[in-house]
Amino acid sequence: MFIFSGPTTPFPDNQKIKKEEKSEPVKAVFGREAKVREEQEAREEADEENKKEASEENPKSNLKEEEPSINAGDVILNYDSKTGTTQVVDGSKIVSDKDDKKSKKQDKKELKEINPHKSLVPKAVHMLKDGSIAIDPPHKMKAILDQYIIGQDRAKKIMSVAVYNHYKRVHDENPGEIELQKSNILMLGPTGCGKTYMVQTLAQMLDVPLAIADATTLTEAGYIGDDVESVLSKLLASAGNDVNKAETGIVFIDEIDKIAKKRNTNSRDVSGESVQQGLLKLLEGANIEVPVGATNKNAMVPMATINTNNILFICGGAFPGLEKTIKERLTKTSLMGFGGELKDRYDEDVNILEKVTTDDLREFGMIPEFLGRLPVVCTLQSLNKDALKRILVEPKNAITKQYKKLLSYDDVELEFDDSALEKISELAMEKKTGARALRAIIEDFMLDIMYEIPKDENIGKVTITRDFIEKKGGPIIEARM
Repeated sequence: MFIFSGPTTPFPDNQKIKKEEKSEPVKAVFGREAKVREEQEAREEADEENKKEASEENPKSNLKEEEPSINAGDVILNYDSKTGTTQVVDGSKIVSDKDDKKSKKQDKKELKEINPHKSLVPKAVHMLKDGSIAIDPPHKMKAILDQYIIGQDRAKKIMSVAVYNHYKRVHDENPGEIELQKSNILMLGPTGCGKTYMVQTLAQMLDVPLAIADATTLTEAGYIGDDVESVLSKLLASAGNDVNKAETGIVFIDEIDKIAKKRNTNSRDVSGESVQQGLLKLLEGANIEVPVGATNKNAMVPMATINTNNILFICGGAFPGLEKTIKERLTKTSLMGFGGELKDRYDEDVNILEKVTTDDLREFGMIPEFLGRLPVVCTLQSLNKDALKRILVEPKNAITKQYKKLLSYDDVELEFDDSALEKISELAMEKKTGARALRAIIEDFMLDIMYEIPKDENIGKVTITRDFIEKKGGPIIEARM
């Protein structure tokens, strides 16, 4: 017989993960106050840097420089006040040492700035000297998004304003009689239009933990699949198991349209309406116990309590068929006799999703209580050929720029001619998976190039052409100069 002499469970209730003690909440400043204080601190830092540089260029020394007795070129006579002796110093050495110090300082600065593990996305949150933080206004957030996301201007505005207002609420020090309500976000848009990428960029800008979950894996508690609370376990892991940090993070639940209420079914909908019901508590704000570091739902691990009140939840989905529902509603409300004409107009409307209403989403299968907790609706457009072509070259981390960088490590220059970019965009349109198709297409034809180039040290430049993409010829290879 096996006898266990320890506690009845490896982690009893009194061994829960506790939050770190909070001293004072971090103060956040917005708008004009943030701008004024940032500018003031920037001026102070610039003044300090100038003083430091001046001090390093003209260090105090016990050597008093005197005029040389004769013009001896690079030879300078210096009188040492402590020893009473005169030293002969190589003037060129003085200049060289000074330049060497400057060079070392510059190298140190560059090494400090280049951190391979740090996100290269500019920050929209800035720490001030007194420990408070300044948060950029929406137009600055959108300007950062513009560097990474092509098109979708309206969506970028909506997301920037929503995120800005959310963190105003998080850092609201004087709620008084007016309580700022939580504004979670619902993103609608076709596959590959940039929903996930936009959320990832925002999280990096704000320097907050992000958890991305797939709604298709979620089920009602007690059934095979992930419980809705599992999204919080991912967020906690993203925050390095820091509960306080996780409580101001972002959770993005993708494929949310897949948990729409099933129609005409008598069986229990454990992966549809039941999941929507299960998410209500998280979206609204509640204390939820989640396992820390669990690899499966039955693992015996410590528990942590997370308050979801200040977590921003963003749900995204393609919602196939929703456009048809919107068009039918708009056509029904039109005047008799003009229905056909209006239907044609709506069929050609590329921004038809912007006309979505709560009733349309309820018709799709989302329950009213769930929609009520996602008050901000952000719609994204499908990407046309021109947008896909711009995505190939314009963003800071465009896929073509990434491959150019990869080949630069082999000291080889990579170019894509315009006709090749045009063909890649056409192929992506045929796949109907948006920007996701671009990488797959380029990976396919770059495989042999990336394999062969390290073999030949004489290759200096490779140009990708339309003929190469269409498999009618090879790339243009130029020898190293």
